[in-house]
Amino acid sequence: MAEARTPPRKTGKADPETDEAIYQAILCAIMEGKLKAGTKLVENPLAQIFKVSRERIRKVLHRLGAERRLEMIPNRGAHVPRPTLEDVRSVYEAHRILEAGIVRQLVEIMDDGFLARLDAHLAEERLAAERGDRAASVKLSGAFHLLLVDRLGNPDLSRFLRDLLSRSSVMVSVYEEAAQSVCGVDEHAMIVEALRSRDATRAMEVSRHHFLHVEERLRFEGEPVAAPDLAAVFGQAKARGRGKKAVQARLSETIGS
Repeated sequence: MAEARTPPRKTGKADPETDEAIYQAILCAIMEGKLKAGTKLVENPLAQIFKVSRERIRKVLHRLGAERRLEMIPNRGAHVPRPTLEDVRSVYEAHRILEAGIVRQLVEIMDDGFLARLDAHLAEERLAAERGDRAASVKLSGAFHLLLVDRLGNPDLSRFLRDLLSRSSVMVSVYEEAAQSVCGVDEHAMIVEALRSRDATRAMEVSRHHFLHVEERLRFEGEPVAAPDLAAVFGQAKARGRGKKAVQARLSETIGS
């Protein structure tokens, strides 16, 4: 009689959907300003909240660290970045210089189709700002600048700007008041109007002032007074269950999807 075989245990099995759900939930909490500058993200509590292994949480945290959304400090773990004034000045100076060249070139290749695409994007930005969707506003604001650079078809420029946006989007999330989001939409609209007029000088000047204004709107905070309630941040009380379904439920509640 054949001996019964015990099914192999499924440990450490790859689960890209759950990884992505956890990644999006943590990123959204950062973008919404729910996780303040300097906040430490500890693996054990997060593993319990999302009902997954510490190894899975560690993988997601390292991904966010590689994207500069989190700061990975040796022997101290993952933290929401606490950019210094010098960091902010450096990043926004790079933004101003890079985009000046981008809009200067865009004027030469601007067409009605691309302008229509920009107009549609501005409408999305305004809707997100009006409904108070902080995470969407930050994401769409960055996407506006990516639309501009990607139109040039230069992968190196696109890569440079994506790296800058990974850092500056966190700066905006942790240091800018949510009520200021609509200002960015208006400034983006001014850039589009300058491009529509094929006025390179105006486009470069408006872009420069835009990044200066974003930098000026950042308000630095003191040290965090207490660790945040991560269960409350990620909606643990509203999302009971197990495994992937629990993660997806929490993600839906966190980002309103």
